[in-house]
Amino acid sequence: MNILITSAGRRVSLVREFQKELKNFYPEAKVFAADSEPELSAACQIADDFFLVPRVDDPKYGEVLQSICEKHSIKLIIPTIDTELIVLSKNKLEFLEQGIDIVVSDYHFISQCRDKRLIHKFLEDRGVNVAKEFSKENYQLPLFVKPIDGSRSVDTYIIKEKEELKDYHFQNEKLMFLEYLDHDKYNEFTCDLYFDKNSKLKCVVPRQRLEVRDGEVYKAVTKNNILVSYIREHLNYIDGAFGCVTAQFFLHKEDETKIYGIEINPRFGGGYPLSYLSGANFPKWLIKEYFLQNSIEDKFDSWESDLLMIRYDDEILVHGYKG
Repeated sequence: MNILITSAGRRVSLVREFQKELKNFYPEAKVFAADSEPELSAACQIADDFFLVPRVDDPKYGEVLQSICEKHSIKLIIPTIDTELIVLSKNKLEFLEQGIDIVVSDYHFISQCRDKRLIHKFLEDRGVNVAKEFSKENYQLPLFVKPIDGSRSVDTYIIKEKEELKDYHFQNEKLMFLEYLDHDKYNEFTCDLYFDKNSKLKCVVPRQRLEVRDGEVYKAVTKNNILVSYIREHLNYIDGAFGCVTAQFFLHKEDETKIYGIEINPRFGGGYPLSYLSGANFPKWLIKEYFLQNSIEDKFDSWESDLLMIRYDDEILVHGYKG
């Protein structure tokens, strides 16, 4: 009953969390990691073993991954980055025929999440407010500009003066001109959601983002606030959503009726370790559901609120590296 975490990169905490929980059920089982550059991946170095795989856009990616799983008795795959979700969702049934579960949402839902316009429509259809999108001929400053398929805050811009808009912003068809939600007025939250095998929402943990570096949170605090009940009301069931799903919301600092949905990413977020340490044990629930075929409790809210996470840089040394 081994587990593979793909595109492991820097996900050291996630690997360790799965190692700890897996060994509570299967002491001899292992948590492996895969990456296109495993020798330079911190998470691969602390996994029980690691594997070199092609880049996600390589046609042989799925074939290589399946071969690794069959050879090493891997029964559960945990993807971690946006670009692999579509690929793995398309191959989900093929892997399942070999007794290998991929904890990935269905293709249709992932496709909506990958397109910011489609996920805005998805949220609006469920009664969730989203930032207004302007046309590039008729807009209001200030603006927040971002790509329809972006991630990790790449190619995003806050535009406060007209002079800051360049030809690039107008000519790049992927860039959206959106209403700017001022951080002086709104707090930003990434919420870790757990959806069971029936696509039912079991847990909501809002994490307030206090400091972000390169699109990943470095300081955050859990908050048991209105977002918990709000998300349960509007996102209690999502057809085709499975496992960890992260949803980003803006909550007004003074008026809690002003809530905006920003985006949804159907995977473990980089800040999930805070939710885990607060008591929201998604790795344990995945093991119980997919290995033991046990259902989990209907509603889990017993996680620790006001838990602050402050990250710092650490080192992992690899002896004998030849490059």
